[in-house]
Amino acid sequence: MANSKQGDDASAHADPNPAFRLAQEIVIENAGGDAQVGAQAIAPDHSPRAAAAASALVPAVRPVAVAAGDALREIEQFLYRQSELLDGKLWQDYIDLFTDDGVYWMPVTPEQTEWHGSPSIFAEDKYMMEVRMGRVTHPTAWSQAPMWGTSHVIGNVVIESASGGGSAGEWIVRSRFHMMELRRDSVRHFGGTYRHTLVRVDGQLRIKLQRVDMFNAQAPYDYVLQVWV
Repeated sequence: MANSKQGDDASAHADPNPAFRLAQEIVIENAGGDAQVGAQAIAPDHSPRAAAAASALVPAVRPVAVAAGDALREIEQFLYRQSELLDGKLWQDYIDLFTDDGVYWMPVTPEQTEWHGSPSIFAEDKYMMEVRMGRVTHPTAWSQAPMWGTSHVIGNVVIESASGGGSAGEWIVRSRFHMMELRRDSVRHFGGTYRHTLVRVDGQLRIKLQRVDMFNAQAPYDYVLQVWV
């Protein structure tokens, strides 16, 4: 009798159409109205971004290029300008600092000497940098939906070597950086060494190679880096 009663109870609570319920609970399609579904229902700030009101926007400042003169001062101002562009999310302006064959490289370890045939955190030419820019600026880029920003500090700028002069000059420059990243209520810190290979193009300094050796590259992170450090 007990088994019979348990069977009756199970039948009474059985879903008459389980396939329909599974489809409704798992498959997300054709959501009507303003209803939030999936991850948006769990974390509403992951919803696709709407354009911010004009009055709420703080215009990003594009630093001006410093005229050629004292090499160290010019290079320092160039690096400061780079950090301002990154913090201002002026991605295209940052990419334009690179030569046509320029490369942004973040190796896994300081011992790496090349990026071909070995893993790297970043190894991007200008084309791949523009692909990344297109991804993070897309209206539905979830990585950019929450409150997110960075603050760079650059110091200890040293010219390691200089060759040529005038329009044919080339400089290898080492500097230290610290970047604080705020995402929602979480703060991450990244630090390490920049090594820039700089050349002149039309009288302006441009990046032929930017190598980024992160001091904490091997640390565990909750989510991957979305843009350049």
